[in-house]
Amino acid sequence: MGRTADRAVDRVFGRPVDLRHCRLLGLVGSTALAAGGVGVGALPVREILAHGSGAASLGLAGAYFGLVVLIAAWALLGRAVRGPRPPGRRDLLVTLALWAAPLVVAPPLFSRDVYSYLAQGAMVDARLDVYAYGPSRLGGPFSAEVAPLWRDTPAPYGPVFLALASAIASSADFEAFSADRVTGGVYGMRLVALFGVALMALCLPRLARHCGTDPSVALWLGALNPLVLLHLVGGAHNDAIMIGLLGAGLVAALGRRPVPAVVLVTLAALVKVPAALGLIAVVVLWARDAPWARAPRLSAALAALCVCAATTAATTVLAGTGYGWLGTLDTPVSPENWSLTSTLGRMTTAVLRDAGSGLAGLARRAMPAWHLLGLAATALAVLLAWRHHLLRPVHALGLSLMAVALLGPAIRPWYVLWGLFLIAAAGPGRPLRRAATALSTVLALAVLPSGFAPDAEQLTFAVSGGLLALTALWGAHRLVHRPVGSTA
Repeated sequence: MGRTADRAVDRVFGRPVDLRHCRLLGLVGSTALAAGGVGVGALPVREILAHGSGAASLGLAGAYFGLVVLIAAWALLGRAVRGPRPPGRRDLLVTLALWAAPLVVAPPLFSRDVYSYLAQGAMVDARLDVYAYGPSRLGGPFSAEVAPLWRDTPAPYGPVFLALASAIASSADFEAFSADRVTGGVYGMRLVALFGVALMALCLPRLARHCGTDPSVALWLGALNPLVLLHLVGGAHNDAIMIGLLGAGLVAALGRRPVPAVVLVTLAALVKVPAALGLIAVVVLWARDAPWARAPRLSAALAALCVCAATTAATTVLAGTGYGWLGTLDTPVSPENWSLTSTLGRMTTAVLRDAGSGLAGLARRAMPAWHLLGLAATALAVLLAWRHHLLRPVHALGLSLMAVALLGPAIRPWYVLWGLFLIAAAGPGRPLRRAATALSTVLALAVLPSGFAPDAEQLTFAVSGGLLALTALWGAHRLVHRPVGSTA
């Protein structure tokens, strides 16, 4: 009887996904990506292969082969979690660990930001003002590891993250610089990122249960997402610790522990400022549990403000970095950004310049004008999110952070995870889930493992690696689903 029922389910939903095959497929993908990254990742400058060399071309093709295979494994796992016999939380966490393992030991991938973190940490350790000077002020060969665009750029990060970066830089002993110490510093920053990813994975099921969402779907979309693996694990971005602390704060707020919630969300904001929007969600949840107050929301807001101010002051004193980060919040903004508003600004500038010299003044104002419009659109989107989803504060916060990422003057693929993490926990409907899946897939393919823009030759090898992966996946699918008794 049980087998008959299983066959009936399979006819309706298609052949069920074997979790072991899915894990193996993702492991093959992440291993190939890590292996390719050894040649074309964000390597220390002395290890970068000559552009156009055979090893570099092979590494790029191999990295994109692995990337496409990893995305396919994630999509297959998504079918499993929405199927009749979804994997449990433990199975998904094991899968996450397996897929992440090769990337943990790989060189930095898809960005050179980890070198900026280490340089800024070394500056704090050397008592240089990171909010007034860029990494070039540090001197020595280490500044060469930072991407040229950011060598003279002050840090936009808060005291929590800079204290962590300083501790890692200090333990790496940059006074006697060597390749081994650079590698040690990178792994130290990656450990911080892994702690953030672990917090994310632990908080997602709890947030999902509070929001009435399937924890397996939440883990699949919010933690096993390729963007998490590529940019938080592979790239060791500090967004991981920001999102992890934000998630822990929301878990505390939903568990009716408002003071720890405010402290955790404030610490997240003292890594990167966008997390400060989480205080709105904490206030909304705190007000629900304050029937004693004549004006619950006002009372909760004032109490949260006091706790936030105390946490900020104490943390800043302990870190010793001061409040200079408040003046460097526009650091990620540059004319080269490929955000929506920056792209529109460049297009408008070009049109006005071509129209004649009389419009040169307007051309210079086009980029700031578009950035200002983007900020206004972001504020409107945040307002609408809270107006329509006030009773679902986790969902409203997710939509707000997504608007900040997409409409702001600067965007990086990993910024999308700010909102996607919470949208996954809050239970997106099918259209929103499909849009989030498509956006994650496109952004996962958008950046080279080196972190730099591709030229035509690199694009050719990347596409070739991806097409090879699709061909291999199609062949494996045909082999697995070949009718019993058929011959080759």
